[in-house]
Amino acid sequence: MTALLEVADLTVRFGGLFALNDFSLCAQPGEILGLIGPNGAGKTTFINAVTGAVKASGSVSFNGRAISGLQPYKIARLGLARTYQIVQPFPEMSALDNVAAGALFSGAVSSLSEARERAEAVLEQVGLRRNAHRFAEELTLAQRKRLEVAKGLASNPQMLLLDEVNAGLHAAEIDEALQLIRSIAAAGVAILLVEHVMRVVSGVCDRVIVLHHGRMIADGEPARVLADEAVIEAYLGRRYAERMTVTGSS
Repeated sequence: MTALLEVADLTVRFGGLFALNDFSLCAQPGEILGLIGPNGAGKTTFINAVTGAVKASGSVSFNGRAISGLQPYKIARLGLARTYQIVQPFPEMSALDNVAAGALFSGAVSSLSEARERAEAVLEQVGLRRNAHRFAEELTLAQRKRLEVAKGLASNPQMLLLDEVNAGLHAAEIDEALQLIRSIAAAGVAILLVEHVMRVVSGVCDRVIVLHHGRMIADGEPARVLADEAVIEAYLGRRYAERMTVTGSS
C-alpha cells in the first residue's frame, strides 16, 4: 500500500539543539497512528515541521506529492489538517462561525453559505450542533477541544494531525473523545495522534511510534510498544509497567 504521509530524515534544530534528528515515518490511508514520548521529545515539533510551520531538513511527501517547503495554507489545502495543543478559537465568534472560517480559508468551499453548511455538518459530527450559536468563549474545555477538531475537519482533510486533544479532560470526556476519534477514522480520515493518555493510545491506535530526544525508539502495535523496555525506561516508568502487569491491561 502506498503511504499517505511519508517523512524521511526529518531534522529540526533550534540553535545547537536537535528537536528532531533524522526522524522518518510512514502513515497509511485510514490508519490511526499514535505518536508518544516525554515532554520535549519533538512531537509537536514534528507536526509543525510536517505542516510547514517550522523549517526542517529532510523530505515530506503527502499523497505522493512532495510538500517540503510549502506554506502551511497550501499544505492544508492538499488535505493535511492539524489541531493545536493550546486551543485558541475566535472567542467572540460563534462555534458555527469558527468552523465556517476554517472551511472558507482552507479552500474547502467557495462561498460563505457553503462554509456555513459545511460547519453545520461538522458540528453535528463532533457533537456540538446544539452549541453552534454559542460564543467560543462560553464553551467548556472539552467543547473547545471538540471545536478545535471541527475546525480541522472543516477543511475536508484526508489526514488529521491531533495534538493532545485529550489534555485536561476527565475520564468521561476522554471516553467521548475516543468515540469521536474512532468515528473520524471510520469516515475515512487517517489520524496521527500526539497523546499522553495511554488509555487513548491503547484504545484507538493501530500503531504507535515513540519519540525520545528527537529520535524514534519504538514502532509497532500498542501492546508491544507499551511493554518495550526502552519505552518504559525513557517514558512510561516502572510504576506504569508494574501497574499494567498487575491489572493485565494497557
